[in-house]
Amino acid sequence: MKKSMLRNGLILALFALICTALVAVVNHLTADKIVAQEKLELGRVLHQIIPDKIHDNQLTDYCTLVHAPKALGTDNPLPAYVATKDGKPVAIAMESIAPDGYSGDIKMIVAINNAGVVLGVRTLYQQETPGLGDKIDIRKSNWVESFVGKFITPENEQEWHVKKDGGEFDQFTGATITPRAYVKAVKKTLLYFNANKDSIYKQPINCEIN
Repeated sequence: MKKSMLRNGLILALFALICTALVAVVNHLTADKIVAQEKLELGRVLHQIIPDKIHDNQLTDYCTLVHAPKALGTDNPLPAYVATKDGKPVAIAMESIAPDGYSGDIKMIVAINNAGVVLGVRTLYQQETPGLGDKIDIRKSNWVESFVGKFITPENEQEWHVKKDGGEFDQFTGATITPRAYVKAVKKTLLYFNANKDSIYKQPINCEIN
């Protein structure tokens, strides 16, 4: 009986070891492909929110890290992709997080030109309620397009809220928390860029986190 249990235990341990080794091999073989696919997807998103006609550089290669916990919603540095024309910065796409979504963090990327005008916004990660809060995803709704062309001045700052709070952005039927958090995060990102544009552009082009 004991020998049988020992034998079965050894077989299970060997099986687990083989499975772990196979997973490690598969991860190693596919790691480069995954990274390449992620870069392609990032390039596709950047292409959507920063018009090709305003820049002449490869956006995914012009990345800098921005550390601004209060403005960008996380203690971690986040990537920002600088668009240049003839070697001069003309716009930026900054990743940002809305930490107060209905179902947790919402990661987005906000493209802004040098005049402080929003060129485009896309959601990179969200877990909001399907059919309600997930309308922040461009594949579900064009709601994020409502930010395009918007800017902030002392005179219009109150407009940067959902309509329920006296602003101009639509909320979703049955889901106000998600768009409220999203509008606030885009606004904070835009305000941060407006106040720190020059210093951001002077940062080294390097997105490696030590």
